[in-house]
Amino acid sequence: MSKPLMAKATAVWLVDNTTLSFKQIADFCGMHELEVQGIADGDLATGVKGFDPVGNSQLDQIEIEKGQKDPFYKLKLKFNPAAVGEEKRRGPRYTPLSKRQDRPAAILWLVKFHPELSDGAIGKLVGTTKPTIQAIRERTHWNSQNIAPIDPVALGLCKQSELDLAVQQAARKRAAEGGVMSDDERRKLVSTEQSLGMGTDPKMPGALAGVAAFGKPEEEEENPADYSDADSFFNLPHGEDDDEDDDN
Repeated sequence: MSKPLMAKATAVWLVDNTTLSFKQIADFCGMHELEVQGIADGDLATGVKGFDPVGNSQLDQIEIEKGQKDPFYKLKLKFNPAAVGEEKRRGPRYTPLSKRQDRPAAILWLVKFHPELSDGAIGKLVGTTKPTIQAIRERTHWNSQNIAPIDPVALGLCKQSELDLAVQQAARKRAAEGGVMSDDERRKLVSTEQSLGMGTDPKMPGALAGVAAFGKPEEEEENPADYSDADSFFNLPHGEDDDEDDDN
């Protein structure tokens, strides 16, 4: 373990019973130096009873003595064989009591709109168990008639980044297994960058395309005059009115 049990209570005890610096106590307890200073000033941890790390086999007295002599010395947590691998152990996601009633709606939403997600992935997202997911998936849940699908992100049960990551992992897993996805599933699994790079769907030819296919109107084809260059435009032939003016 990287920090002692009951870190704040341990910091209270070290502040009250040793002359260690705030920095040393903060590093040992995994706290900020200003938090330890707040404990010493009485602004934080009011009413918290100190927890003796020496008496609870988390710190040796020799370590405290070394730290009091050298302000740059870092205290070392006492090795506890029973705590080996404790950091790697992960339980289900903790869901606040006020939001636990929303989990069935979130599970139904994930099952309905992201069927590619496994029960394990859904359990990690919303903090539930596989039997509950299976009951909602098979519509055998005791409250199935009253459950409406709601986005777990909107309910605050998970983050949008976590949901996107789970969907992308499901896409890679299915692609590696060679599974066939429906059009709806493929649309959900494609990222924004990939969707922007896709070609557009074929469209029916419009009115302008029909005009281009059949050529120019007959009036334009019958007119032989060509005024594409400047000389022909400015050297236009004189009309009858111009000839009468010249005779006069």
